[in-house]
Amino acid sequence: MRAVPSWAVAVAAAAPALLVAGWTVAGARQPAGYDPVRDTISELAGEGATDPWLMGGVLVLLGVAYVVTAAVLHAAGLASRFLLAVGGAATVALIAFPRPEVGGSPAHGVVATVAVLALSLWPAGSALRLPRAVRREVAAAPGGTPPWAFRRPVALTVTAVLLVLFGWFVVEVTGGSRTGLAERVAALAVALWPLAAILSARRAHRHRAAATSAAPGPGAGG
Repeated sequence: MRAVPSWAVAVAAAAPALLVAGWTVAGARQPAGYDPVRDTISELAGEGATDPWLMGGVLVLLGVAYVVTAAVLHAAGLASRFLLAVGGAATVALIAFPRPEVGGSPAHGVVATVAVLALSLWPAGSALRLPRAVRREVAAAPGGTPPWAFRRPVALTVTAVLLVLFGWFVVEVTGGSRTGLAERVAALAVALWPLAAILSARRAHRHRAAATSAAPGPGAGG
């Protein structure tokens, strides 16, 4: 299993920080009627927003962070990495289909749905089948288990939680008064999991490297 570079931790950690800073700063720039509990993040980057480039820029950086994480997180397996990259690309694509000031946008809805589904399902992808090289290394390692973030019960539970959070958002969209709050909670949960996964992979790699260096070499002990 390849080591995750240190800079990738910084990239993954920047994602949730950028997200919160983005909606806070952009929200403060909106007219007095904007309510972060009621109104969505998409409105901050939409056609009727004040300085939509603020939240739009954050969405670009957030999507790039997801794609970069997918590129280096080899322990997750191809299916998970593909879904995470698709979610990142769809997040970036949202700026090309901003939410209109009045009414809805089918294109924005489709791209947002792709982003939501990909970013919710990517943790479960690692529960399907790890890469062969990773499986061999895991089997030979002390304990014989994958990094905790990629163990089947953890991965499936995380995806279930993310889907529940986005389900809450959908319920609020259809008639609730806390649409913005639901979207922010779900988006922050999505942004935090890549960081947890990277830290899990780095911890497992360090433990296996330490175990390998401590193991006696061929012919040791006479």
